[in-house]
Amino acid sequence: MVHAKYKKKLDDLLAICRKNLRSVDEDLITRAFELSLDAHKHDIRASGEPYFYHPYEVATVVAKEIALDDVSVACALLHDVAEDTDFGIKDIREEFGDTIADIVDGTTKITDIFRSHEITQAESYRKLLLSMVNDIRVMIVKFADRLHNMRTLEYLPVEKQQRLSKETLEIYAPFAHRFGLAKIKWELEDLAFKHLHRKEYEEIAHAIKAKRREREHYIRKFTIPIEGRLKEDGFKFEIAGRPKHLYSIFNKMIKRNKPLDEIYDMFAVRIVLDTNDDNKCFSVYGIVSEIYKPVAERFKNYVSIPKKNGYQSLHTTVIGPEGKMVEVQIRTRSMHEIAERGVAAHWMYKENVSTLDKELENWVNWVREIFDQSTEEAPKELMESFKLNLYQDEIYVFTPKGDLKILPKGATPIDFGFEIHSNVGSHTIGAKVNGRIVPLNIILQSGDQVEIITSKKQTPNADWEKFVVTHKAKSAIRHWIKEEERKHLEEGKEVWEKKVKKAKLHINEDELTKFVHLQKINNIQEFYLGITSQEINPDVMVGMLLERAKHPASEQEEKGDNGASALFTKFVKSARSITSGISLFGTNDNFMHNYAKCCNPIPGDEIVGFITTGEGLKIHRKNCHNVASLRLNDEERIVEVSWPPTEDVDFIAGIKLSGEDRSGLLNEITHAISTFENTNIRSVNIATKDSLFDGQFILYVKNTQHLSGIVERLKRLKGVTKVERFEDTNG
Repeated sequence: MVHAKYKKKLDDLLAICRKNLRSVDEDLITRAFELSLDAHKHDIRASGEPYFYHPYEVATVVAKEIALDDVSVACALLHDVAEDTDFGIKDIREEFGDTIADIVDGTTKITDIFRSHEITQAESYRKLLLSMVNDIRVMIVKFADRLHNMRTLEYLPVEKQQRLSKETLEIYAPFAHRFGLAKIKWELEDLAFKHLHRKEYEEIAHAIKAKRREREHYIRKFTIPIEGRLKEDGFKFEIAGRPKHLYSIFNKMIKRNKPLDEIYDMFAVRIVLDTNDDNKCFSVYGIVSEIYKPVAERFKNYVSIPKKNGYQSLHTTVIGPEGKMVEVQIRTRSMHEIAERGVAAHWMYKENVSTLDKELENWVNWVREIFDQSTEEAPKELMESFKLNLYQDEIYVFTPKGDLKILPKGATPIDFGFEIHSNVGSHTIGAKVNGRIVPLNIILQSGDQVEIITSKKQTPNADWEKFVVTHKAKSAIRHWIKEEERKHLEEGKEVWEKKVKKAKLHINEDELTKFVHLQKINNIQEFYLGITSQEINPDVMVGMLLERAKHPASEQEEKGDNGASALFTKFVKSARSITSGISLFGTNDNFMHNYAKCCNPIPGDEIVGFITTGEGLKIHRKNCHNVASLRLNDEERIVEVSWPPTEDVDFIAGIKLSGEDRSGLLNEITHAISTFENTNIRSVNIATKDSLFDGQFILYVKNTQHLSGIVERLKRLKGVTKVERFEDTNG
């Protein structure tokens, strides 16, 4: 039974819980209240108050300012019991069960860490904290505990004030920010600032207080026109000046190297809309922008793209009365709650807590990413309802001699090798985990014993970068890749210069740069690398440059149908020049003949002849659509013809292709052609317009099967939508 002296405190706490929490187990909170009161009955705080007032105030913060759940409130009441009294975790476990005992135990362990270590590297301690936390309610209680301690810091010695304030700025405030607890974060920062830089704190506080009435008058003047318009348009809303926190003002003064009176966003207004329609925020932004001129570069849309801790709001800065800048935030009620209370607010706005799993999973993964900068993608892990696990993000593995190495979760044997020494990592050829040979990309687990097998001949593999997670491993591999790239550049450049010299071609770097850009190659470096990797055929490129030198108004630069027709005529003439005509009935008699323009046959095609009146023999391809009609009407005038035999001579063929233009496409096309049965490319013509391309390639092929194989290969290239035989200029 609670003593009458404390009965009102219990009633007040229960009333706060009923008002702010979704559901309240009043018996649980009452029992936690009674145990805490009993455990601390002989303890006194530095202020002279009964110690019980501290856990009580911490519970009040959890219930009122964070408002997560009743379990958190009970844990807040009990958070110092196991640490400072005769009661232990075992007693709490027997009375309240595993969940509450584990949370209280977590808060005790965090306290122990800080008692035994001097804070020197905040990042190390953030990681250490995170590894201790298996339920985020541990941190919720710890935030409230630290907030109340900071509110009563003046009763402690100056040295302890400084230490706790530094710790608060380095660890607790950033943690609160990651958890989305904005109000807690701001107050922690201002209280720490007060004790670390008292003079600057008091100067800023005094200056703001002196201008408070003036500032309030200006905000009122600024908001009246907005209020009028919003009411006219039927909006339900709250609009008020937003307090600027002293520590953030101090930081801006330092960052911008400006005195207080030159920090231009001292005026700030927040509009909170009573609606669930996010689009209303943009409507209100439109109204504000009509009334006051916005500063375009200071608009931020966190509604469509929320911050990773769930924060949503529209931010804009406008020119208010008297030319003063005013920062305006526009958000819905639910956005406001989430902005102020972070993860706790998700409970209020979700009917089914299990639906929080995905968004809280993303949020927690981001928190873990922040604390371990060496991992680019934190592992995805599912959250349990009411037990939002922050899994330990580090693993502990051992060398064969038993030396401990701490690595990020997801680390591989390659990461382990680089952790031992950069030379070990670079020369890794294999690994044994717990005595068994394993792949180099296997994920290590805590407790594994890892042995690295090396060879002096081994060098890093570029593919390693895809699966390593430590900064050390990534940096070493990237450095090696850059060195290899430099060597390949030199190699490609040397090959190119030899080809150019042999062809007696004179081209300077500017001309070469223009040329490679015309070929859709980003730069000369990419050009040289392409030569080394054999994705770019330097002989083809030299041939194209020689052709351009002979014909300054080259095919590549000719416009419209006339250019394409000229190229086609030249191609057909060139293709037929490799034979001495055609063979009629197996003979090479000289007789008048010409080639049908409907199908433009070239050597290699199966052909037939048609006896005309006055034009001699007209040669068609056998599959020409006109030949079918001629066979029906004038069968007797069709004669069998063929190309004269040629010894070891490749035929000239043409290919037309088109599709979506993109960087590097020409490289891929020439590579696909030249590597198919060592095909030689005679000339290339590419034209681009509106992100699309049309191209013609003249090739040497052995036969039509050879040509068909090239066509099929080109059809498989990304972005290529059409590939066909170069038959005429109208297709």
